[in-house]
Amino acid sequence: MLTVCPYFHVHQPYRVKKYRVFDIGNDNEYFNDASETDLNNRKIIEKVAEKSYRPMNAVLQELLDTHPEFKFSLSFSGTVLDQFEAYAPDVLESFQKLVASGRVEILADTYHHSLAFFYSVPEFERQVAQHAKRIHELFGYTPKVFRNTELSYRNDLAKWCEDNGYIGIMAEGWDPVLGWRSPNYVYNPQGCSKIKVLLKNYKLSDDVAFRFGNQAWESFPLSAETYTDWIHAHHGDGQTINLFMDYETFGEHQWEDTGIFNFMRTLPHLLTEHPDTTFKTATETALSYDAVGEIDVPDVMTWADTDRDLTAWTGNDIQKDAIAAIYGIERDVMATEDPEIIETWRKLQTSDHFYYMCTKWSEDGDVHAYFSPYESPYDAYVAFMNALSDLQLRVQHAVAEKEKRRQEVASSESTLTFWERLRIWWHGLFKRFRSLFTFS
Repeated sequence: MLTVCPYFHVHQPYRVKKYRVFDIGNDNEYFNDASETDLNNRKIIEKVAEKSYRPMNAVLQELLDTHPEFKFSLSFSGTVLDQFEAYAPDVLESFQKLVASGRVEILADTYHHSLAFFYSVPEFERQVAQHAKRIHELFGYTPKVFRNTELSYRNDLAKWCEDNGYIGIMAEGWDPVLGWRSPNYVYNPQGCSKIKVLLKNYKLSDDVAFRFGNQAWESFPLSAETYTDWIHAHHGDGQTINLFMDYETFGEHQWEDTGIFNFMRTLPHLLTEHPDTTFKTATETALSYDAVGEIDVPDVMTWADTDRDLTAWTGNDIQKDAIAAIYGIERDVMATEDPEIIETWRKLQTSDHFYYMCTKWSEDGDVHAYFSPYESPYDAYVAFMNALSDLQLRVQHAVAEKEKRRQEVASSESTLTFWERLRIWWHGLFKRFRSLFTFS
C-alpha cells in the first residue's frame, strides 16, 4: 500500500506600507495604504481570493463530494484567518465547510507565521497557544501534527513538539540530511521516542508548485496521467508520498490558464485507480506507519531556496539587524500589557518582512523578487525599521505611563497608610485621656 498525503499552507501577511521617517511619532497605522495596490492588504486578499482561494476551494469541495477516499491537510496562519474574516468572509466559510467534511485535517502552527522558536521560545509558545485557540474557535478542531513557519525544523523543535503532545511534525525531505534514505518513509526525530517526522517529497511537490507552468521545463506540459505514473512508480519503494506546497500554488503562482485546476480535478481519480493507492491526512500517516529510522537535524532546515536554511530571512546584514531589533524589544513590549501594542509587535514578527529584504541573486533572487511588493530589499528594510522605530516610541511611552501609574498608586497607598496610622494613634490617645478622667 502506498498512500498520498497532500498538505497545503494558507498564509498572507500584513504587509508594511511605505512608512517614512517623517511618519515616526505621527502615524500608528503601519499595514494599510489605500493608495498603493501592491501594499494594500485588503486588495491583495480580494485578488488572491478571486484567483486562488475561491476556485481551489470549489475544486476541493467537488473532490471531497465525489471521491470518498480523498483527504488532505491544511495549515493556516492566524494573520490570513483574520484577513479572511475582515475582507473575505465567504472564503473563511468555504474553508470551514471543507473541514466539516471530517476528511480535512488542520495542522498546528505559529499564529503570526514567525520564526520565534529560534529567537524566543516563550514568545513561540504564546503564538502556538494563540493559534490553537483561534483554530478551535473557527473550526472546532484541535491539531495533532505541528508544522512550523516555512517548514523550519530542528531537533529541539521536534523534542518540544513531542513534550507538548503532538504526534507528528512536518519537515523538508532534503537530500543532504537524508543521504541515501528516501523521504517516502516515516522517521523519528533525533532524541525523540514517540513523535514522527513527515518529510516533504520536494521533487514531486515542486513539480507542481514551481515547475508546472514553466514552458522551458522538459516535462511541460505536465499531465495528471504523467504525474500519476511518477507517484505510482514508488510502489514497493515507500510508505507515503508527502506533497507539501503553498495553497496559492493553485491559481496565483500557477495561473488558471496553465490547467492547474483541471490537473487537480483529475488527479485523485487517476491515483486511486491503482488498487493499492489511497489518501491519508498527516495524523493518519503518523499513526499508520512505524518509523524506519531516525533523522538528525542539528541545524535549522526549511523548505526555502536552494540552501534550505534560514538564509532566506537572515542571510544579510539588514535582515539580521531587523530580526534582532524586533525580538530585542520583547521584554519591554510584554511589560506594557497593552494588547494592541503586543499584537502589532507580533505582526512585525511575520517572516515575510525579512524575506522581502533578501539580496540573493540567481534563481533564488528571482523568487524573492516575485513575492516582494517592494521595489528593492532596501525599501522593505527602510519601511520596516521606520515602523519599528515608531512602535519603540509607543512602547517607551506605554512603559513610562505604566510606571507613573504604579508610582501614583504606591504614593496613594503610602498616604492612606499614614492617615490610617494617625487615626489609630489619635483613637488610642483619646481612650487614654478618657480613662484618666474617669472616676469611680
